[in-house]
Amino acid sequence: MIRIGMSTTCVYPLEPEQAFRIAKDAGFDGVEIMVTQEATTQDPAALIEMSERYELPILSIHAPVLLLTHFVWGRDPRVKLARTAELAKSVGADSVVVHPPFRWQASYALEFLSIVRTLSEEHGVAIAVENMFPWRAAGRNMKAYAPGWDPRQMDCDAVTLDFSHAALSGTDSMQLATDLGERLRHVHLCDGSGAIGEGQIFDEHLLPGKGREPVAEVLRMLADQGWDGSIVAEVNTRKAKTEAERLEMLRETVAFAREHTAVEADAAAPEPHHESPLRRVIDAIIPGRHS
Repeated sequence: MIRIGMSTTCVYPLEPEQAFRIAKDAGFDGVEIMVTQEATTQDPAALIEMSERYELPILSIHAPVLLLTHFVWGRDPRVKLARTAELAKSVGADSVVVHPPFRWQASYALEFLSIVRTLSEEHGVAIAVENMFPWRAAGRNMKAYAPGWDPRQMDCDAVTLDFSHAALSGTDSMQLATDLGERLRHVHLCDGSGAIGEGQIFDEHLLPGKGREPVAEVLRMLADQGWDGSIVAEVNTRKAKTEAERLEMLRETVAFAREHTAVEADAAAPEPHHESPLRRVIDAIIPGRHS
């Protein structure tokens, strides 16, 4: 069964307590925790207490890979990922989301894929490498990530598909999902309007359906295949002027996900048997015909 979750980044910079409350009000099935400088995001006991109180499981943990979390759990990216996997196991999350290393993290980049596989096996969680995008400066694309931004080219067992990142990289999301096959274990639900080479420079994280990505089609394909990963909203709601407006944006997002992951029950059910009037007459004339 596909679960529809909400990342705490949807309401950043609000604290996790508020994220759980809003996710519950919006109708999500669970929460993804982005590890930040906020102490609660790093505290398994606090996260479990909130999860139980709001009756929302923690579906996944996003490793602290952003520039703004540079000093969380020290500077060593290996330690950051190991601590994230430990946290995921402690709170019952089955997935960890991680970005590929930056190119200047040379030694980490060389060992990244073996580290991912080792930690995944050690902690019993899927560490899903997220698709990213090239950076652009002076009119040229830059190689910001190593081994690269496209996990299709990596020897990893699990991948997170982010629609906004796919849009910015000029990648066809449907082709990406198809190529990944069983390695696709996690989805960041959002949208994007264009590629970095087409004048777009920001990672938009639009509401699904508000950009140009085939989000609905990919979700329907996953549902039809019986995919059992988690779809986690990672949308930008910072333009919301009020909490009510933000809540409406998130309700629209979860409604989109449910609409396009709904499996038609009638399609799989056998056709009901309808006895013809002639057959009923024959049965009345010849009692016990079916005995």
